Amino acid sequence: MAKITVIGSSSIDLVVTASKRPSAGETIMGESFKTVPGGKGANQAVAAARLGAEVYMIGCVGDDSFGKEILDNFTKNHVNTSYVEPVTGMESGTAHITLAEGDNSIIVVEAANKKVTPEFVEKALQRIRESDIVLIQQEIPEDTVEYVSEICREHDVPLLLNPAPARPIGQKVIENAAYITPNELEAAILFGQDDIHAALKQYPNKVFITEGKNGVRYFDGEREVLVPSYPVDAVDTTGAGDTFNAAFAVALAEGRDLQESMRFANKAASLSVAKFGAQGGMPMRSEIEGSY
Repeated sequence: MAKITVIGSSSIDLVVTASKRPSAGETIMGESFKTVPGGKGANQAVAAARLGAEVYMIGCVGDDSFGKEILDNFTKNHVNTSYVEPVTGMESGTAHITLAEGDNSIIVVEAANKKVTPEFVEKALQRIRESDIVLIQQEIPEDTVEYVSEICREHDVPLLLNPAPARPIGQKVIENAAYITPNELEAAILFGQDDIHAALKQYPNKVFITEGKNGVRYFDGEREVLVPSYPVDAVDTTGAGDTFNAAFAVALAEGRDLQESMRFANKAASLSVAKFGAQGGMPMRSEIEGSY
């Protein structure tokens, strides 16, 4: 069984659906409102656990009702919460999501996720050392991402960095990470709009640009390769990238090669958009096996 550790955010998603997005100063009528568990770290942990991995989550929640809901959801999905702690006097993170025009727009409020500091992560150092792969994102402090990249390099543990939300990252973090998975917007911020193809060539088999329904692009050392996705009628694209990253990590931890790992991840991500909610459509292992 793959041993995966996820270091990142845990939140509650506040999701509104509407026929269109309002312009500045405009009020429109929405179609529905739901609250569901989310946060990029939590999403990736749940997705990996559903795919059969042994998953530990490292993160913080508030001491509010949302925090209890997040912890209950981890337990329900067989994610170990030994390193998830409530922060006294602080609210849990939230993501405010608008689903409209076939896509999503998201505003994230960090709240307790700000407390996922290097000192907090250090408590789980033994677990990190024992991991087959570590996943991390950018809804937690920047210095924590830098710290985790250093300890993963020091202990020879592969680090998969999903650089979302987009912000510049230091060269040392890029060098320390085994895999970096930006989407096209994030890649433009990391490497410059005109340098995406150059960045792929500079970091062969390390940088994987996710292009939504088109698939995933990377440089294999000789040529640029696009691994196609799978066609699907999308209901909610929220969490598709998190599903991809989790499935990619699971496949790599199980010893699959890059191409096979990406096909596995693309299939999982495609299945995930067929239902509502970031975690609502995340597939079980049985839904993927034999279908890609």
